[in-house]
Amino acid sequence: MRVAVLSDTHAPRYWKSCPPPVARLLEHVEVILHAGDVCTPVVLDELSAWAPVHAVRGNNDGPDVADWGAPDTLELELAGLPVAMVHDSGARAGRPARLRRRFPDAKLVVFGHSHIPLNEVHDGQRIFNPGSPTDKRRQPRGTVGLLLIEDGELVQADLVAVT
Repeated sequence: MRVAVLSDTHAPRYWKSCPPPVARLLEHVEVILHAGDVCTPVVLDELSAWAPVHAVRGNNDGPDVADWGAPDTLELELAGLPVAMVHDSGARAGRPARLRRRFPDAKLVVFGHSHIPLNEVHDGQRIFNPGSPTDKRRQPRGTVGLLLIEDGELVQADLVAVT
């Protein structure tokens, strides 16, 4: 299963519509994960044109995003892989242990909020922040994540520059 991971699109301020480099990546995925701060459910509707979308609500998302179906946290299984999602994982210090305690069964935890891409494994759990494709803040490039999951295993996890 090919999965795209996005976060912090911040529409309509930064995301007017899906940027062409992101759209090209979405053409090849089966599922899209959005780790919050879409700011308007229109983004989730737009992404749904490419593949089914699972999203969590970020600190800049209102009740309309929750009404779309984005809870504060989400645990799901993708191709047999236990996945957890949350927008804000808290401070960098202690993050791996904190996420392990919060989501003990997840092999992959997806989060956003900081706009800082991160792809690390701690104690057998991958923690993954795709960064932002549109609001890179102090990062050199806007980024998204691409995952490949096969038979319950995360085979590949990449951060891809889109700006």
